[in-house]
Amino acid sequence: MTNTLEVGGSERQFCALAEMLDGRDFDVSLGCMRRCGPLQTRVADIQEFLPVGNFFSWKALLARWTLARYLRTHKIAVAHAFDFYSNLMLLPTARLVRVPVVIGSHRQLGDLLTPCQFAAQMVAFRMCDRVVCNSHAAAGRLMAAGLQEGKVALISNAIPDRMFEPCDPVLPKKHGVLRVGLIGRMNNPVKNHAMFLHSAARVIATCNQVEFLLAGDGYLRPDLQNLARTLELEDRVIFLGEREDIPAVLAAIDVSVVASSSESLSNVILESMAAGVPVVATNVGGNAELVQHGQTGLLVAPNEEQRLAEAIQQLLVRPELRHQYAARAQCWVRDHFGADNIRRQYERLYESLLATKDRTPSRPN
Repeated sequence: MTNTLEVGGSERQFCALAEMLDGRDFDVSLGCMRRCGPLQTRVADIQEFLPVGNFFSWKALLARWTLARYLRTHKIAVAHAFDFYSNLMLLPTARLVRVPVVIGSHRQLGDLLTPCQFAAQMVAFRMCDRVVCNSHAAAGRLMAAGLQEGKVALISNAIPDRMFEPCDPVLPKKHGVLRVGLIGRMNNPVKNHAMFLHSAARVIATCNQVEFLLAGDGYLRPDLQNLARTLELEDRVIFLGEREDIPAVLAAIDVSVVASSSESLSNVILESMAAGVPVVATNVGGNAELVQHGQTGLLVAPNEEQRLAEAIQQLLVRPELRHQYAARAQCWVRDHFGADNIRRQYERLYESLLATKDRTPSRPN
């Protein structure tokens, strides 16, 4: 169960996991709290449990009752929440109706939650058999807050096989022009699009033949477009809008930037590495678990636009470095984050927990 089907990292991982598991050892049923967003096309058969208003309104209680009835009627053996609000919705409901295995997810560091939200989620996590974290940084945050180490399962994000395949770029390449891209939804300042644009202005002052691509959309986009005009970048910055064809975006750029001030495990870093695009990322959260500085990419301090600009410039002027980082990173990601590898980890987790409850998976016909 997830929150929505918008184009975000957690939502894309939710869809990928559903596709990987369904029809194998598990019969997968999908749920969400609000059936909205472009990823609906990937999960057509998904149930909506909409808690209108706050979590204590009568309509929210009705949504929980509907969810409880669904869990009982379909004899759900493993209830797995994938995001913050679905943790609060699914975990206590599944425990109440005695679903054998109850699993939560912590796919961010937790610093973007309010203290009350973090505390509420910790209460829900104590009802779980396991909480899946996608990075050591996220797991460490939960254990520092008092969650037992034995309740934490570390399973990284999966990279679908198609991300390793070459494809046509979303924009044709220009002779002599290099492109730097940032992929991320424009609905949270934590993605630091503004710092990326300020760094772009610094790069252009010394590297003339360069363009910058921004893939994503959200309420911050008008402000970012105004900032690009203020920095006199209109002719150098291209706003692509919301894109689902991430491989095509990556095929159009020469350097991928993750400027976030908070990340657990960045899908953009993994997808860039899989596509053979060198990465410059801020040294926050789980980014250092993915990027080996000076070996598979470059790490810079967060919120340091000059350092970010210098790292981008280093890769732009040294093509051999771009190729070395990209080749090493692509091999490493294929070995550690391939879809089959991550699918097996989830299967082992579900099966081992079911075994402790004297349950075994029923093989689909």
